[in-house]
Amino acid sequence: MSLYRQIWLQAWRLSLATGLLFLMVTSSRAGLVDTIEHVKRAVVGVGTYASIRGVQAHYRGTGFVVADGRHVVTNAHVLPSELNSERNEYIAVFVGVKGQVRRAEKVVVDAIHDLALLKIGGSSLSFLSLGNPSQVREGEGVAFTGFPIGPVLGLYPVTHRGIISAITPVATAGRASQDLNPQRIQQLRRQPFKVFQLDATAYPGNSGSPVYDPDTGRVLGVVNKVFVKGSKENVLKHPSGITYAIPANYVKALLGRAGLKP
Repeated sequence: MSLYRQIWLQAWRLSLATGLLFLMVTSSRAGLVDTIEHVKRAVVGVGTYASIRGVQAHYRGTGFVVADGRHVVTNAHVLPSELNSERNEYIAVFVGVKGQVRRAEKVVVDAIHDLALLKIGGSSLSFLSLGNPSQVREGEGVAFTGFPIGPVLGLYPVTHRGIISAITPVATAGRASQDLNPQRIQQLRRQPFKVFQLDATAYPGNSGSPVYDPDTGRVLGVVNKVFVKGSKENVLKHPSGITYAIPANYVKALLGRAGLKP
């Protein structure tokens, strides 16, 4: 084979490989773009609403619609410990950019995994399906959508993208005896469940955001920072930007307790 033909073949192979890579990247981006459009319709704000005096709406976190379009999953810590009856305050779900208020009631709360299921009134909303978190592997790409700083800039859902950087127990023993506070001891006495560690940064308003497969939109986990930080990062004075997510198998169990199909 002539030198010219060898050079031509190498150039052709390189061009083909580059084209295939471009198509793969373009396809991946297009997949996420389409997925976000679907996910955004099912992501809602969660908080409280008081119809009497003062500031009426109080945003506390993110949630996402599941099952029949009338149920919302969020973190348990997003819900208030008590409501002000004098102000006629109730749990509320805020839908759409304008924050349409839907009254919500607690259906099931899983305090151990910091998950809660709410039921909302009104017509059914677009909902998300659950994936299989047991098949998730470290290094896989994921995305999550929510409201990182609440309604400060309006209820416009924001999407972050990253990878599963580790699948790790929620509780660690600590580096010294002074790290063993009552909360940590309680965590260690229970069978520590595993959580997804992400390399994308979530913010307080992201609590309850769905973590999903960028191609299918199926939910693989629920963003959670406050709950995990109390145990896993207890030894850190100033916690890092590490983000954790509760695997969606606990969401499936939550729906099962309510008699709903995921």
